[in-house]
Amino acid sequence: MLRFLTAGESHGPELTTILEGMPAGLALDRDELNRQMARRQKGYGSGGRMKIEQDAVHITAGVMAGRTTGGPIGMRIPNLDYAKWQEREIPPLTVPRPGHADLTGAIKYGYGELRLSLERASARETAARVAVGAICKQLLAAFNITIGSYVVSIGEVTADIPAEMSYEQRFAAAEENDVRCPIPEAAEAMRARIREIMQARDTLGGVFEVVAVGVPPGLGSHVHWDRRLDALLLWSVGSIHAIKGVEIGPAFANAARPGSAVHDEIFLGEDGRLVRRSNNAGGFEGGVTTGEPVVVRAAMKPISTVLDPRRSVDLASGEETDTVYERSDFCAVPRAAVVGEAMVAITLAGALLEKLGGDSLDEMRPRFAALRQARLADLPMDNAPWKFGYDA
Repeated sequence: MLRFLTAGESHGPELTTILEGMPAGLALDRDELNRQMARRQKGYGSGGRMKIEQDAVHITAGVMAGRTTGGPIGMRIPNLDYAKWQEREIPPLTVPRPGHADLTGAIKYGYGELRLSLERASARETAARVAVGAICKQLLAAFNITIGSYVVSIGEVTADIPAEMSYEQRFAAAEENDVRCPIPEAAEAMRARIREIMQARDTLGGVFEVVAVGVPPGLGSHVHWDRRLDALLLWSVGSIHAIKGVEIGPAFANAARPGSAVHDEIFLGEDGRLVRRSNNAGGFEGGVTTGEPVVVRAAMKPISTVLDPRRSVDLASGEETDTVYERSDFCAVPRAAVVGEAMVAITLAGALLEKLGGDSLDEMRPRFAALRQARLADLPMDNAPWKFGYDA
């Protein structure tokens, strides 16, 4: 089973993470690992923290001579901003900020200082997730599965992405601008809208899409609620800070359409392959992958920290007051898309390992090649009457 833990605070010495369950024999590209870390730090509307940190991953366990050993992989990501906070006397934070975990953290854990909530609840933690996801991406790439993302909307500005634009083209185009939108005209409009919101001392949310191409059919299961892979993706992407809505494919748009316009019909293609000419299901039927691209869309709320004070209550004095501004982003959607890629990669890598088993990459490869596909030759039918035959 693939699993990981992260530890660390926003202004502590470092973030640490342990990834368990990665098979032996995967050659890790350190440069690619750090390139993924750099992608998370780029995006128009980012706050001052991104100018301070230069995230680099230090692998401390589980990788020797450039290859995974099969043991837990330990990673450290130093917080460069820690040097400025290490000896600083920090004033008390007693006014909870709306939209943050300040108040709820104090209620749950009984904190007498709200910064304890702030430090761990910070989206700084996602740097560790991207490090884990970067390794999982390299595992998936060994089986020709690729994952990319792009921004669909910022605030009320929405990109009109033509259906004929391939996912690979969308991924490449999104890397060409700092709002990660594949349509240049929409990207410029999004940038202008973020500029306006910065001048208005406010924040913006939006929607991004993560797509996995090359995912084989048959991952996940319909037999238990907690093994449905689409549900696991909804959970994992929904766990990202400020993400308040996740859908598989155009789920919410599908809800307004008749079933005859939604369900992806099955056709007989070349060599007996069963093919789809649409992907309204986002790559899933019954919690199991169909072989079509896996499409996950996520809605991010506007960042909770805004420059203009919000009304709150000072828990020390018991009086109503205004919040005090903490440094933050104006719009984090472009950066959140990269975190979304990481969570999708982690979830799909876990599903692939569950399907294939094996302790090493060499054991997994022949099993992957032997996977049942959506073709007639792999699906012999008994084509005979039968009975349930229960004893009850």
